Amino acid sequence: MARVAARFSVSGEPSTHPVDEVLPLPKLALYGFQHVLAFYAGAVIVPIIVGGALGLTTEQLVYLINADLFTCGIASIIQAWGIGRIGARLPLIQGVTFTAVSPMIAIGLGAGGGTAGLLVIYGAVITAGIATFAFAWLPPKAFRTVMRLFPPVVTGTVITVLGIVLIPVGLNDAAGGLGSPDFGDPKNFAYAGGTMLFILVLMKLGKPFLSSISILIGLVAGTAVAFLLGDAKFGGVSNSDWIGITTPFHYGAPKFAWFPILLMLIVMLITMVETTGDTYAVGDIVGKEIDSETVARALRADGAATALGGVLNSFPYVAFAENVGLVRMTKVKSRFVVVAAGVFMIVLGLIPKAAAIVAAVPHGVLGGAATVMFAMVALAGIQTLAKVDLKEEKNALVVGVSLAFALLPATVPVLFKDHMDADLSSLLNSGVTLGATSAIVLNLIFNGLGKSDPHQVARAELPAQSSAAPDAAPEAQAPGEAETVAEATVGAAVAATAPGAGKKDADDGAAPAS
Repeated sequence: MARVAARFSVSGEPSTHPVDEVLPLPKLALYGFQHVLAFYAGAVIVPIIVGGALGLTTEQLVYLINADLFTCGIASIIQAWGIGRIGARLPLIQGVTFTAVSPMIAIGLGAGGGTAGLLVIYGAVITAGIATFAFAWLPPKAFRTVMRLFPPVVTGTVITVLGIVLIPVGLNDAAGGLGSPDFGDPKNFAYAGGTMLFILVLMKLGKPFLSSISILIGLVAGTAVAFLLGDAKFGGVSNSDWIGITTPFHYGAPKFAWFPILLMLIVMLITMVETTGDTYAVGDIVGKEIDSETVARALRADGAATALGGVLNSFPYVAFAENVGLVRMTKVKSRFVVVAAGVFMIVLGLIPKAAAIVAAVPHGVLGGAATVMFAMVALAGIQTLAKVDLKEEKNALVVGVSLAFALLPATVPVLFKDHMDADLSSLLNSGVTLGATSAIVLNLIFNGLGKSDPHQVARAELPAQSSAAPDAAPEAQAPGEAETVAEATVGAAVAATAPGAGKKDADDGAAPAS
């Protein structure tokens, strides 16, 4: 039965539409809204976490959510529709990367928090976006050389570090949110535990599509329970406007500082590999051959969307992995479905009342959902590392020492707070930055620059099947297939749990350079 269900869309009809087919409007709307549902929770959690960490007001947080959704819509249309040599013209949804969450919080707090911190973040985001856009126009040889910095031992370590660093963020929200008067109240943990349990039950017992949006449903259910018990306040919804326009530089002119810019450039290097992996994944699913020019067009869209995000008060963008899993599950291959989803997101980004509802989600509920997502990100990294020969001492040292560096900011915060220049602290006070940099440098020292095709290094592996969809088992990854960092975003957390998400077949000889 699962085999049959996986070959049908939500409408019950077989879905084998070619990537360039323009579907009838009703189907475009239905399939596009389905993508928004799978994407929504991952999209809005980033501004909530960053805004909460920087101490933004509810009104400012609502604006941040609207700006994020509005820019997500534009970015997805650019990627799927294509403008000249910008955009992969594939069904790829663009969303804010979770790789940037910890670094952005470090940058913002280092600049004093609040809107002052946002201005420094936006300066770094705009610069990194322009740099990414320019990088994607480099000659192929230079492009391949940079991508060889990310063999599986590096990408697996970075994904694992990302999850480990973000899990405490989710747990702090589960406790009520740092700085809140009820921080540590058992009531908050009860909401978090209930939300987490509800999500896990949905993923275990739900149908494929229901499982793919379990995070979103969990947030809704947890908030509903909190509202009935008097712990979710929606007063801000009535005070919010029905229509609100996102304007460039809403919080003021961005500020450009060298260390935050360098930190964001490191983030974008990682996201480039994420997008490369997702591009190959969706290319295999829709039956379109992916060459270096397609990857370059996808990265140009990332760079353009990231720079635009800094202008429109949002953050860095990357292809979302959970939507890659959704394309595979539904077999709806038309890129114009993603264009329709982009239109929906733009509309949602113009409705402050909708963002105000999201901003009212209690910290405990948010923490329960976020912890599940972040834990799945860490698991995706461990799955990648499982294919690396860790019996080889060089690889083991790369992973082990990098994990140790990643834990330094959380373990010895006084080093960065009291014994380091503020600019240097904003760069280094991030487990993601220290862990990723350590993995890249140590891999170069011990293993040198890989000789494999860099695109094969990023060949996509969608997250593993759950028992709910045994039909994808024959498509399991072949021995020696190269790994990807497609799961490195929060999208991976949802995709990794989606019963319809399977693994792709690798090209012959696609061995990782580890």
